Amino acid sequence: MNPQAPVYVRAEDDAWLTVVHYHFRAWRGRRPFWAGLFTLLGGFPIAYFPYADLRLGNVSLAMATTGGAGALIIGVLLITLGLALWFQQTIRVFAGVASILLALVSLPVSNLGGFGMGFILSLVGGALALSWAPGQPVDEEPAVQQPAVQPAAVALGKTDVTPGGLDIPGPRETETAHASETTAHADGGRNSAG
Repeated sequence: MNPQAPVYVRAEDDAWLTVVHYHFRAWRGRRPFWAGLFTLLGGFPIAYFPYADLRLGNVSLAMATTGGAGALIIGVLLITLGLALWFQQTIRVFAGVASILLALVSLPVSNLGGFGMGFILSLVGGALALSWAPGQPVDEEPAVQQPAVQPAAVALGKTDVTPGGLDIPGPRETETAHASETTAHADGGRNSAG
């Protein structure tokens, strides 16, 4: 959902189809809709193909495998995960991981994952579920901007300039010169090598 998108305010003369469209759009924007749709659609071919048969005249081609029950369970679980993504957004990470794992398991169990269609749809749905994040609403109040504070100009005297002509300032008033004459405390706490 785009948090900067304009909010629809219903006018009195709007058609009912326009109102339904905007309500559906608002509902869709608050949840991983496309992840649920792809996961849901991926479950149908995985569950359907092991039980389908094709009739060509008097010849019947059955695609049934020994894993027919496993394919049905995987398909129903993917359909359930797709619906759960629509109505329980908080389980999106679990549903995403579960749909990816079920899609991978469907390869050997269910006719190559519903001949690749259910496999690809379930993988895409699981990846979308993992990558979806709820939008953050924009604050209605404009933030009060603080005026930028300009640093005060520091006047440098001749004693503050280092020898050699470089205009590098010396110690400030709050800094003290060397605290002691030992090497550990000389030069503001920095050790010298030599």
